[in-house]
Amino acid sequence: MIIINNFNEYKLLEGTFVGTSSWHIIDQNQINRFADATLDHQWIHTDEQRAAAESPYHSTIAHGYLTLSLIPYLWKQIAEVRNISMEINYGIENLRFGEPVKVDQEVRLEATIRTVNDLKGTIKVVVGAKLIIKDQAKPAYTGDVVFLYYFL
Repeated sequence: MIIINNFNEYKLLEGTFVGTSSWHIIDQNQINRFADATLDHQWIHTDEQRAAAESPYHSTIAHGYLTLSLIPYLWKQIAEVRNISMEINYGIENLRFGEPVKVDQEVRLEATIRTVNDLKGTIKVVVGAKLIIKDQAKPAYTGDVVFLYYFL
């Protein structure tokens, strides 16, 4: 894990690969809880029997937005940003889903700091994010995650 204490330390990381999170298993319980939270109960996610019989994946798959929602959790395994009063998940740019995540597959985040800019005291950081699926050639997605930091 890297530790970032201020803007200057962040700026030094610009353009570098900063790390990989631990593996995280997306199980059916997590998929079902996400479906309940988002009111998205499409059968491809929640109906195990139907998905096994009718889906081209032969199992349920995680919601794409579930996999995106893991970014803050997985990012905090890669980097600890200290001395901030607030951090904001500001956006995602250039996102492309590449491969669905089947139930019980393991995923992890790979992160590269693309840009670090000081916008009058608000630090805007763009992190290149790639969600890797264990034993799969294609990632679940690639994109740029934008965070805003307010250092003390």
